Amino acid sequence: MTDPRAQLIATAQAMTVAGLNQGTAGNLSVRSGDGFFITPTGMAYGRLIPDDIPFVNLDGSWEGERKPSSEWRFHRDLYAARPQAGAVLHAHSPYATSLACLRRDIPPFHYMIARFGGDTVRCAAYATFGSQELSDAALAAMADRNACLLANHGLLLHGRDLDQALALGIELEELCGQYWRACQLGEPVLLSGEEMAVVLKKFQSYGQQG
Repeated sequence: MTDPRAQLIATAQAMTVAGLNQGTAGNLSVRSGDGFFITPTGMAYGRLIPDDIPFVNLDGSWEGERKPSSEWRFHRDLYAARPQAGAVLHAHSPYATSLACLRRDIPPFHYMIARFGGDTVRCAAYATFGSQELSDAALAAMADRNACLLANHGLLLHGRDLDQALALGIELEELCGQYWRACQLGEPVLLSGEEMAVVLKKFQSYGQQG
């Protein structure tokens, strides 16, 4: 059986390759039993080994040789609130962070916004990194969604597993880039609520089933 810590490290390194993070920015976790493994605070992903990966219990206590990411609270709160969440990804990717610094939601300029659960990707209210206030703001912005922007900070999302979380992170950053480019040319034409409702319904049965 593959060590979930090794899978976590490989996915964290893939985030860097994909341009989602650089250096020690961002964090990643994967659910395991009654808690989760998470990247440690202040360590570059390229140097991680399995023993560097701490385990955090849902009560906030942790085990391991390294301290967990300072953002462990929104990981913990997402796992507690979302039984379907198998992995949580946070990144300081360029386009998502740029839009987050404008504190604006991403509107339905493209139908693929529905991939994240609604007709917008909301931007959470600002709070200090690592704080419970930030976690509370993030979960509020993610009501009926699986992703949000964090004001003046970056992006946050959850997936059913590490592979999906990485794919969603890459897709959200690409959408942020497309929206940014469209705004350079003018005001993007937005899809209506009715048009997005059709897309959201189609997404319920999209892709391979079973």
